Amino acid sequence: MKNIIILSIVVLFFSCKNATEDNGKIKIVTTTSMLTNLVSEIGGDHVLLQGLMGAGVDPHLYKASEGDVTKLFEADIIFYSGLHLEGKLVDIFEKMEGSKNTVSLGDRLPKNELIASENFASSFDPHVWFNIQFFKQFAQIVTDELSKADSKNAESYRENNKIYQKKLDALESEVIAIISKLPEEKRILVTAHDAFNYFGKAYGFNVVGLQGISTATEAGVKDVQNLSEFIIQNNIKAIFVESSVPRRTIEALRESVLSKNHNVEIGGSLYSDALGNAGTEEGTYIGMFKYNVNTIVDALK
Repeated sequence: MKNIIILSIVVLFFSCKNATEDNGKIKIVTTTSMLTNLVSEIGGDHVLLQGLMGAGVDPHLYKASEGDVTKLFEADIIFYSGLHLEGKLVDIFEKMEGSKNTVSLGDRLPKNELIASENFASSFDPHVWFNIQFFKQFAQIVTDELSKADSKNAESYRENNKIYQKKLDALESEVIAIISKLPEEKRILVTAHDAFNYFGKAYGFNVVGLQGISTATEAGVKDVQNLSEFIIQNNIKAIFVESSVPRRTIEALRESVLSKNHNVEIGGSLYSDALGNAGTEEGTYIGMFKYNVNTIVDALK
């Protein structure tokens, strides 16, 4: 019933209001913290930016509040990750189509380059930001959309994008250099859920998640038992929790391994579906990526 009320409010709001500007700045709303950081890099001081999801928030399970609806109603552009990542917001975004400039970044990527998934709603793995080249495409899409909506500041957006693209290229080079220190036979990444498949494909890791692509899917006893056997057979040194997923499933996995007289450590907490706290290095996409890579390599050496 609550979702129906929110959707009705959305329809009413968007039927009677056009996009406006505030003090010459366009109003932007983003969903995930990765996108909030990205739009901040490109938009700079020319945009009024609000992100719906903060540190540690799981986008798979996120539900819109009435306050969120107000933010969406007032926005000139809404950027969301798409590919059904924000599963519980899909109905709201669909209601907005034609009434508001909603930009689904993941759905703009070439489908033949995405990882297919028969078990996920979009038929594709939505965790595309773990491929830096895809995030570079996100930056270009954001630049183009901001430039169209605010042509007087288009040159500034393009310059910010040029700078950010160079930063992302430098990040990729640094990531490759760090990972090269880890022997290929040790590049097995066991995490709480399947968020790192694009990372694995890009950098040569065998990635195994205890839960599926969506955290809405619970891991069962059989999943824990099967993965514990895999860890023992492959002599995996460390497994990882995620900042946006409860620790209990990975802790249960470790206990299962220990019960079979094999030691495995929790190698640290990785940022998967959300960045770290605002104002920290891990609160940026680049800082998050570096932190994850260093944590993974240090634990698996």
